[in-house]
Amino acid sequence: MLTTYRDVLSRPGAALFSFTALWSRLPLSMTGLGIVLLVSDRTGSYGRAGVMAAAYVLAAAAFGPFQGRLADRVGQAKVLWTVGAAYAVGIALTLMAIEADWSAPLPHLCAIVAGLATPQTGSMVRARWTHAVSERSQLNTAFSIEAVLDEVVFVVGPVLVTFLTLEVAGISGLVFAGAAATLGSWALALQRSTAPPLTAHDGQPRAPISWQLLGPLVAVSVGLGTLFGSTEVIVVAFTEEQGRPGAAGAVLAVWAAGSLIAGLAVGALPQTHHPLRQFRVAMLALALLFAPLGLLPSSVWLAAGMFLAGVMISPTLIAMVNITELGVPSSRLTEALTWTGTGMAVGVAPGAAVAGWVIDHQGASAGFLVPLIAGLAASAVAWSIRSPSSTAAW
Repeated sequence: MLTTYRDVLSRPGAALFSFTALWSRLPLSMTGLGIVLLVSDRTGSYGRAGVMAAAYVLAAAAFGPFQGRLADRVGQAKVLWTVGAAYAVGIALTLMAIEADWSAPLPHLCAIVAGLATPQTGSMVRARWTHAVSERSQLNTAFSIEAVLDEVVFVVGPVLVTFLTLEVAGISGLVFAGAAATLGSWALALQRSTAPPLTAHDGQPRAPISWQLLGPLVAVSVGLGTLFGSTEVIVVAFTEEQGRPGAAGAVLAVWAAGSLIAGLAVGALPQTHHPLRQFRVAMLALALLFAPLGLLPSSVWLAAGMFLAGVMISPTLIAMVNITELGVPSSRLTEALTWTGTGMAVGVAPGAAVAGWVIDHQGASAGFLVPLIAGLAASAVAWSIRSPSSTAAW
């Protein structure tokens, strides 16, 4: 296993750009929560906090694909310098609006500015891997590395922003998130030698994206986002019903740990199955593993069930990235990868809202029907995808 990862990370500049992108992605799991913590502390209103965080998240999701398109067209460096600076301004304005208690809609507009400028470095670093690694098996390992780092971001980020905001200083969580995004983006912009080369268009139309492929992938991403967003709410409610509200963080960490371990294993194993088959099977297994969770009697059993479900997350996401990389023109890869990320972001809020409604009316155990149904719907779409006959690797 170590040899496999060493071979990939020893490519010139690979370890550096991957580590840099890890830091710049921390705001994905910090900023929305940081806004909720700070606004609720200053105003006492979780409603105001949630609306402002939603404005940030939706703006980031809406503008993400366009940012990916710009990176493909003009180069990652120009985009990273620009969004890094704009993100710093957006976070500064957001903090000013919260601390000075500006009246609506000014705080929401400030959050939208930050959201629009959220650096899409996750997609950009995966595009760099396709340039740095030519062998299919090593590219699978590279995508596994990024899936594992995504899990690290979502394990460390919430804990870090909560500690900084509540234990250090109210503004420190968002200040740290803004600094990580801005400095990480600029550091990645400086690494020009590993950036994907631009494709000369000579005035010709750009190569089209196959929406027959990307459309279903985005739909699956929305289902995954719904599954993720609903699960977080359900776990909190379930542990509260069990009289162990503090266990929610541990259960979610176990869920992420399952995905992390699976990601490491997938990256080290030979790629024996084509990614579309892996995607279909992993997505279906992820959905079905939610079926028994509503029947479990305690938080300890829930943690065990969540670990098993988590094991299927990384294989699903890694296969999705592989399918996207195989199925879209290289000149539009960053844009395509950003679309799938946007789909997941779009699904999170509705998933949390629907799960909350079910929990209020039927209890936490019944809430697990929401990720189960979302997962099965996403699986049905995944099984409907047909590989192009010209792509033998599928």
